[in-house]
Parts: sequence; structure tokens; C-alpha cells
Amino acid sequence: MIKEWITHLANLPYPIIEILIGLFAGLLINWVVSLSLSLATRRSKSSDLLILRNRCKKTFNIFLPILTILIALSYSGESAWLPAITKTFTILLIITSTFLLIRLVYALEDIFLERYNIDKEDNRKERKVITQLNFLKKVVIIALVLLALAILLLSFEDGRKYGQTLLTSAGVASIILGFAAQKSIGNFLAGIQIAFTQPIKIDDAVLVENEWGWIEEINLTYVVVRLWDWRRLVLPITYFVEKPFQNWTRNKGELIGAVFLYLDYRTPIEKLRIKLAEILENEPLWDRQVQALQIVETQEFTIKVRALMSSKTSPTTFDLRCSVREKLIEFLRTEHPESLPMYRLSLDAKSELS
Repeated sequence: MIKEWITHLANLPYPIIEILIGLFAGLLINWVVSLSLSLATRRSKSSDLLILRNRCKKTFNIFLPILTILIALSYSGESAWLPAITKTFTILLIITSTFLLIRLVYALEDIFLERYNIDKEDNRKERKVITQLNFLKKVVIIALVLLALAILLLSFEDGRKYGQTLLTSAGVASIILGFAAQKSIGNFLAGIQIAFTQPIKIDDAVLVENEWGWIEEINLTYVVVRLWDWRRLVLPITYFVEKPFQNWTRNKGELIGAVFLYLDYRTPIEKLRIKLAEILENEPLWDRQVQALQIVETQEFTIKVRALMSSKTSPTTFDLRCSVREKLIEFLRTEHPESLPMYRLSLDAKSELS
């Protein structure tokens, strides 16, 4: 039976034999590599190999047999079908190679991100690295896809002619494309500038267009800001290069918050200052760095009092301000109602008789 099977195999068309040999070799190497990686992953203390295997396994299992089939076909004899089959597997190899490289980029990103924990309190360094990685990943993927398309076009005779035609008309085309892609190129260059000069980073707290929120995504041409009420504000990336905006966490996460009160001139400022200290001592959101109460302005009927306090992040600073404001107002309303703003009208005796 084995002899008959070998005889039938020998009678197959010539390229088919090489394809089967290459496929068998590829599957065998796949099995050996998979087994080796599994053993190495179990013994390794790091999770890098596990991430690499999970990201690239499926694509690698397709890429390797195609590669071994092409190698086997290079040793094949003359056949009418050989050029077409070789061309087909060459195209498949280019496509699978591109996908494998893209999966490798994602694996490298995961390996880097595992070393940077963005959930901790002071995560400025981590957010900086993640922002740069996110942008570089997209640039590399686009470059790989464009390179693969260029190689595919050059592998065909018609593609070469098309390329020569484009080169011949490059003068006119460059002017047209220059005008058409002016904003896209500007956005792309702005993205590169933002990725490396870092005016904004992922998870920065910002105030843009009179809206407060956090930087959620930095893409090649636009930025997504997650607002405090869960809405999303989408802005072109050039906005953060051309227009002023407030970045509350660019250098550090700590932030000073202010509470303003408009009070009567009879307000006991020293008692209010003592009450502020008492409130902050019992506030878990206060970081014990900044505490102050001052009269910052006098108006015709009221004084403007400012209470300062600090917290470790912008969201907790906002919550701290609201809590302190409520407690100060409650203290004044119950203990010193004369401090609340009021209008006075004084009439002398003569005016009353008249």
C-alpha cells in the first residue's frame, strides 16, 4: 500500500510534488517552533514570549508553509504551470509577511505597555511613552501597507508601466496632490510634533472650547477629548498646535483649586479661615500642600473671598472644591447669617417726614 502511494505521488505533475513537500516541511517547522515556544514560555519568568506567541501565532502558521512552498518550487523542474504558481505564492508571501510584521508591531506595543502602568497616581512618564508608541505604531503600520502595495505593483508588468506613467506626470500630479492633501499633510506633521514635543499626552486633563475633559485618543489627524459628562469632543490635531488651550496635567498631576464666595462686609474672616482649616483637615481628598483664605476683591456691596486648596489630580480637585464650598456656605448660613450678602437702605428723619 505504501509503495502504491509513493508511485501515485511520483506520477503527480511536477510542481504539485514540490508544493506538497514544501507544505509538509512548513507544517513540521511550525509544530517544532510552536512546541519550543510553549516550553520556553513555561520556563520564562517574563511574559514577553507569551505576548509574542499570542499576537503572531496564527499569521506565522500561514506565513511559514507559504515560504517553504516557494523554496521548494525554486528547485522544481520545467513546467507550464510553474510561473503562474510561483507568482501566486509570491503574492501570498508578500501579503502574509505584511500581516506578520503588523502583528509583530502590535506584540512589541503590548510588551512595552506591560512595563508602563497608567493606572497609578503619578503616571506622567507612562502617558508620555504611550502617546509616542500609539503614534509610531500607526505610522509604521501605514508604511508597511504602502510598502507591500508598492512591491505588489512592481511584481506585475502592468504595475511597472503604471508606475512609470505616474513618474512621467509627477510634475503636474505633485502640484494637484499638494493642494488636495495640504490639510492632511499639515495634520500629519502636527501629529509628529505633538508626539515628540508633548503639549498633550494620553489622559491629560485639558480645557478646550470651554469644555473640560481628558485626552482619550491621539490619532494621525484628530484628537478625541472625553468630557466630564461622557460626551466626546473631536478636534483636528492641528488645533493643539495652532490654538491656545489649558493643559492641567502637563508637568504634574497636582492642581490648586479655588472657591470664591461673595459675602457681606460683616463677615468674620478669621473665623472663616479657621473653619476652612478644620474642613480641610477632615477632607480625604486634600493633599495637605496648599491652604489659604483671602479677600481678593472689594465691591460696592460685597467682598470677594477666595479659598485655596490642593489635591493630587484634577478630578479630585474639582470634587474637593465642591465639598469645601458646600461646607463653608452651610457654616456661614447657620453660624454667621449676617455674612450673607444683603443690600442696605438708610433713611434719615428728614427724608422720612417729607
